[in-house]
Amino acid sequence: MSFSKIDVSKNHPTSKDYLDNFTLNKDEFLNIHFTLEEPIIQSLQLLAPKLTEDELLEKGSFQFSFLVDGETVYVENLNKGAGLKAFKTKQLNHIIRLVAPKQIDYWGWYMWLKFMKLGGGQDAFSEGNHSLSIEVRPYIKLDTLKVGALLAKGNISIEVPEIPIDKNLIPIQKIQPNSGWEISKDNFDSSKIEALNKKIAEGRFENINGIVVIKEDKLLIEEYFNGETRDSLHDPRSVGKSIASTMLGIAIDEKFIKNENALLKDFYDLKSYKNYSKEKDSVMLKSLLTMNSGFLGDDSDYNSPGNEENMYPTKNWVKFTLDLPMQNNKVIGEDFAYFTAGVVVLGDIIHKSVPKGLVSYADEKLFKPLGITNYQWEYTPQKVGNTAGGIRLRAIDFAKYGQLYKNKGLWKAKQILNKHWVEKSLDKQIKQSVDGDAYGYLFWNKTYKYNNNKEYQVSFCSGNGGNKIFIFKDIPFVVVITSSAYNNPSAHANTDKMMIEYILPAIIEK
Repeated sequence: MSFSKIDVSKNHPTSKDYLDNFTLNKDEFLNIHFTLEEPIIQSLQLLAPKLTEDELLEKGSFQFSFLVDGETVYVENLNKGAGLKAFKTKQLNHIIRLVAPKQIDYWGWYMWLKFMKLGGGQDAFSEGNHSLSIEVRPYIKLDTLKVGALLAKGNISIEVPEIPIDKNLIPIQKIQPNSGWEISKDNFDSSKIEALNKKIAEGRFENINGIVVIKEDKLLIEEYFNGETRDSLHDPRSVGKSIASTMLGIAIDEKFIKNENALLKDFYDLKSYKNYSKEKDSVMLKSLLTMNSGFLGDDSDYNSPGNEENMYPTKNWVKFTLDLPMQNNKVIGEDFAYFTAGVVVLGDIIHKSVPKGLVSYADEKLFKPLGITNYQWEYTPQKVGNTAGGIRLRAIDFAKYGQLYKNKGLWKAKQILNKHWVEKSLDKQIKQSVDGDAYGYLFWNKTYKYNNNKEYQVSFCSGNGGNKIFIFKDIPFVVVITSSAYNNPSAHANTDKMMIEYILPAIIEK
């Protein structure tokens, strides 16, 4: 295996282009080159001689192992979609693009990103000189994983220069007055937060904009980065979906909507839309809240007809959603599929049901009682508040929203949100398919492990780019992280790493 750092999309490499060194964060391109004696399909046949070619390509492909300084850091078994069929059945000469100055739609670029951001590569490449080895093998996954003989291996020296940073970005930021919160006098491990600030300044955690920590209803930590301040209105993407759940709960409590078991057909003449079926008559609002409505829509599948990216260009998002067919193999109320379009319908239902529409109702019943006056809605083409996401608030006001749920709907001695609705919203209503944990009423659930593997249960709002509002169950914290790492595949993993390795160790008493 050889390495090059030329733009192979424009230049055909020659032997003089091969090299043995690479400078991280400086050299723009990195590619690997290797030649097989026979196509990978032949190696797969040795691992599972009874399978047909199509079965082999369904179950197996290349395995790439990344070793830093001789230690295996990351292993990726390529999925069946990586590379065309000829790539596995005919091709001998392989050029794999790993690093490029801009995002490219190529599996090798994503593999490098996963190695660096998710697999530990960036942490292994500390300042100084390192060796990187890449090994290529065949694998096939049947009942167990079978890995074949080494097909190619290469080694390259990696230089990691010191990242110049503004040292003024590292110290804890003093909480400014007029926050709207009482400031906590409790201690926390400032060295952990300063270490996190340094990583953010270095770009280890990209595009982080704000961190707010509330402890026992008091402001403990407030940090801003990358040009944002307390007054910045931040686009949290799908964090805004949770607000649809809040407003539905208030509308139910005030009897504008019967309950979450109300049927979709109570609000729309479903027979007037395309692809009507009797199954649609049994869809409840609860199924839209818990992402198991059975519509043919899945945002995690770009080929899904109901993917949100197909909705946005249309002139009527509600019509787009209700025109969708039902999915034959999905059981309503049981099978999870992340379905933004369904939350748009929820917003429309609330808008039609409450006085003066959704936006005015939310202002009167949620934002004003919380003392939130500086915010900005996005709108659907029908000028309804967009519950798909994107409602902009200040990070410190997202913390108010999280604390409202932490207080079981109580804010300054006033019950803004029904306690039982809060409990149902944060409860584990259904197992979700994104990471195998649980989902509530447009709220996620997970368990963090820290402090000798002690478990910390948390419910949270989540949005593209790594945006989170964490509401911890058994410890007295609400944590907000705002980030604009939109469409970055490592954004959510970065947030988890920040929480486990820096924020929780800083705020939990030892």
